[in-house]
Order: sequence, then structure tokens, then C-alpha cells
Amino acid sequence: MPQIKTLACVAAAASIAFASQAFAHAHLKSAAPASDSTVKQAPSELDLTFTEGLNLKFSGVKVTGPDKAAVKTGGGSLMDGDMTLMVPVSEKLEPGKYTVEWHVLSTDGHKTNGTYSFTVGP
Repeated sequence: MPQIKTLACVAAAASIAFASQAFAHAHLKSAAPASDSTVKQAPSELDLTFTEGLNLKFSGVKVTGPDKAAVKTGGGSLMDGDMTLMVPVSEKLEPGKYTVEWHVLSTDGHKTNGTYSFTVGP
């Protein structure tokens, strides 16, 4: 029976260790335009807020439009204590669905990425 307790303790400790590593990454907390939203006016910038500070040099976005063509964006900058990545949109977005692919490196060295979509209404 003591071996089972030891094994259970080791398994619990490993679970906690792996769970804390998963929480140590910069996750997308909010975005403007918001994920799955429809906006009446085309945005002039994208604001992506994360759960941790970011390293700008290794963070960015790629935006594709309804025709799957890349949308021109300007150079990003950090705001709100390096937790918000602001990326200017260089061209006027026509009505349709847009996909934002983001990749970031948090200041503690963890890489994360993801996608979300929003729609520009007519």
C-alpha cells in the first residue's frame, strides 16, 4: 500500500508541474475587433491583449481577407505594460470575414500562437 501512495503523490506532483507550465504562456485575453464579432466600420488597427508581457521583436500578426489574400499591416507596437500588441491596418477593409493569425513570444521566453476571425459588415 505505501507504494501506491508514493506513486499517487508522484503523479499528483507531475500533474501540478505540467499544469503550471501551461499557465506560464501568453494567451490571448481579448482582441479588438473581438473574436467572432461583426463590426460596422472597418478597423484601422488591431489590438490583441495577452495574459503576459510580450517581446515585440518576435511577435506579430498576419491578416487574410474574404478572398484569402493577405491584408497589408504596419509594424506593431506594444501598449499596456507590453501586454497589448497594436498592429495598424494599412488598407481599407472591404465587407467580409477576416482571419487574424497571431504569434507571440512572452517576456519569459514562451511562444504561443493562434487564430481568430471577425467580420466587417456592409
